[in-house]
Amino acid sequence: MTELVPLPSPRRWLALAALTLSVLIVGLDGTVINVALPTMASQLPATSAQLQWIGGGYLLALSVAMLPVGLLGDRYGHKRLLLSGITLFGLASLGGALATTPVQVITARAVLGLGAAAILPLSMAILPRVFAKDELPKAIAVWTAATALGMPVGPVVGGWLLDHFWWGSVFLFNLPVAVLALLAGLWLLPHDEPRATTAPFDTLGTVLGGLGIVSLVYGTILIPGDGWTSPPVAASLAAAVVLLTCFVLRERRAAHPIVDLKLFADRRFLWGSLIAVFVNFAVMGILFVVPQYLEAVLGNDSFGTGIRVLPLIGGLMAAATASESVVPRLGARTVVPLGMLIMAIGTLLGATTDTSDGYGFTALWLALTGLGFGLAVVPATSLVMGALPEGNTGSGTSLLETVQQLGSVLGVAGLGSLLGYGYLGRLHTAGLPGAAADAARDSVSGADAVAAQLHDPALAAQAHEAFVHGMNLVLLACGAIALLAAVLAALFLPGRSTCSRTVARSAAEHAQSVA
Repeated sequence: MTELVPLPSPRRWLALAALTLSVLIVGLDGTVINVALPTMASQLPATSAQLQWIGGGYLLALSVAMLPVGLLGDRYGHKRLLLSGITLFGLASLGGALATTPVQVITARAVLGLGAAAILPLSMAILPRVFAKDELPKAIAVWTAATALGMPVGPVVGGWLLDHFWWGSVFLFNLPVAVLALLAGLWLLPHDEPRATTAPFDTLGTVLGGLGIVSLVYGTILIPGDGWTSPPVAASLAAAVVLLTCFVLRERRAAHPIVDLKLFADRRFLWGSLIAVFVNFAVMGILFVVPQYLEAVLGNDSFGTGIRVLPLIGGLMAAATASESVVPRLGARTVVPLGMLIMAIGTLLGATTDTSDGYGFTALWLALTGLGFGLAVVPATSLVMGALPEGNTGSGTSLLETVQQLGSVLGVAGLGSLLGYGYLGRLHTAGLPGAAADAARDSVSGADAVAAQLHDPALAAQAHEAFVHGMNLVLLACGAIALLAAVLAALFLPGRSTCSRTVARSAAEHAQSVA
């Protein structure tokens, strides 16, 4: 196997730029499409169900493919599969831009999901091959910021493109970025050779895991329209429980499992992963409700909304800079709970939002939340990376990314239901015609449209108050989750002495390998 020796300075930072560029386009693509859906509905044209699967097809492909791709990377080379994923992502973007029917767009989005499934875990798996242990947390911070940056910037890019070009430009935009990431990766990333192994591939485990994830994600996709108790949702989630239970039993007994569940026996991997899941759960809830608030209640367009979410990223970048010096002095067991506590303060402050509050208040609590996000997720991810065996980083990062992805999917479904509960509980549509009442109850933007048609400012004001109430419930839940994570991190994360011994041992091993 190729020896994992970090690249000499300053090339490692250029390599990091190539990796962050690849994950940035994934983050952008995950949200940019939402801005284009109304345009697609009118110009393709596409039905509501087809619009749902433009997003759902991507999510299903991403969730299913992410689990086995890490093992494939460990066997056949991280760089090789990462570049293949970037290439697939670029070709699918071109296909989406040239699509003329909704089915073609759905297909392109599914292929984009496959490409993204290779990019996310394998770009993370390459980081330890490029950076030594002492620089790895800083690299993880930059990588994390790039993945997070794409989410709020996506609507900014999408809004600008749709103002100047046709809807296919939101796909075409990915192509030059993918080409640049591919060329940079070819030139800068360390070369790797396939691992010499004759071990059989765990086909049964792959099928069980894939079907279980499909059932889980499919069920959550149906929740907004059908509700948690509808027969299709209940059947899908029940099947997911059965299939994923069978998957875990299979992986525990298989001689060559697709993922090594023994990683969870390491406290660094177990609690680092759980903290990362909690953090992403809360952040996805925030990114689900805040753009709607900025657009529907405060009256910003897509471009302005994306710009106004950036304080979250600003806080994250500040935390990334601070964590480089703070974590070595205080230890992850202190910094991670502190980060979660700051994140909880930010979201709980946001949960006091009133319709009369302006953007300045939102920017304040978003910045606090981003600061806590960065202080928590960077050292937690560093702990996870430190627990991965050198030859199987791809499998470990795939497992981490899959768990985070499923947590995010369930988080958006659960918090979305909480938002709907709060919104509908405060919205009164008794005096409206049937179709108008349905539109108003469907979303706050629908209520605004009905209010404009009926010249009823009182309905719009009531809908805004109802939405803010629902948003505050979501932020309250996110704050409670952050507080719970802070307590768990303080109790169960490895202490500073344990982490110091691990880092020292890793540094000694690295020095021996270089010598």
